[in-house]
Amino acid sequence: MELELTAPVGKLTRALVDVPSVSGDEAALADAVQHALTRIAGLRVDRDGDAVVARTSLGLPSRVVLAGHLDTVPLADNLPARLAGGRLYGCGTSDMKAGVAIALRLAATLPLTDPGALRHDITWICYDNEEVAAARNGLRRLVERHRDWLDGDLAILMEPTSGEIEAGCQGTLRVVVTLPGTRAHSARSWLGDNAIHKAGEVLRRLADYEARSVTLDGCTYREGLSAVRVEGGVAGNVIPDECRVTVNFRFAPDRTGDDAIAHVREVLAGYDVAVADLAGGAPPGLAAPAAAAFVAATGRIPVAKYGWTDVARFAELGIPALNYGPGDPNLAHTRDEYVELAAIDAGERLLRDYLTS
Repeated sequence: MELELTAPVGKLTRALVDVPSVSGDEAALADAVQHALTRIAGLRVDRDGDAVVARTSLGLPSRVVLAGHLDTVPLADNLPARLAGGRLYGCGTSDMKAGVAIALRLAATLPLTDPGALRHDITWICYDNEEVAAARNGLRRLVERHRDWLDGDLAILMEPTSGEIEAGCQGTLRVVVTLPGTRAHSARSWLGDNAIHKAGEVLRRLADYEARSVTLDGCTYREGLSAVRVEGGVAGNVIPDECRVTVNFRFAPDRTGDDAIAHVREVLAGYDVAVADLAGGAPPGLAAPAAAAFVAATGRIPVAKYGWTDVARFAELGIPALNYGPGDPNLAHTRDEYVELAAIDAGERLLRDYLTS
């Protein structure tokens, strides 16, 4: 298919949405994006799998990265896209094809061969498999294989933020607490040791946990330690000999992953705690000159990002990163997902003003 990147940004968003790109099936959309970008003068275009990267090389003193994922969650009878009341409905409209459309239209309409017209060199990254397990994440793959493609002074992730700046992100840790017992017939329960009953003390500690709030660069991150799953039981007439409680810790970005693990082990001291998954957070990075300039351009007060995003990957590389996009994060992954057309237009204007001199 052909993408017309100079089309009005709402129309371009609709074109992107109408190409199904559920995680693992982004090839058709990546092909179209790559083909469209290679037709733009002033861009070097590279590809790895279904991740497409385009870069200017004007020799400007700073570089801004605009990044967004091409994939969506599975469809929910919400394609093709439809327009109604100034809203574009469809899978991926909010998360995050509207943001990708803004980035791509800027690539096609900014004066990329005129160093006097831009404030920064620019890199565009459109990547695959963000909505699934971290091991498949296209940006992670680029970090491992093509670290130099990601260089920049500021990365802007076009995640849905309702047009606000969400700085940094929380880290996330999942652990599994295993509680042993002794199996017995439930008719003679005194002969056994009920592992599920032992979960009560673990759950009490979590219920009594006082979450810490941390303010960094004016952004307040509140932590949370929560049980998210309890598993146990063999049959309706058997005292269970094992119970597993999965616990999720969302931690502020002033903690390292090791700090987070140590803290959870301290809270759950005396129990068998095994790490199941860990992704470090990202500090706000608002003191970086390019980030401060972007904040000034928006006229908005940055807030903390609750949740984990790929800004953390850039932070690990020493690149300040922010979340900014036109979609509403509360609509992401819903059957009736939509984006306001006016919000897409506003996002394009803001980024154009920021990137041009």
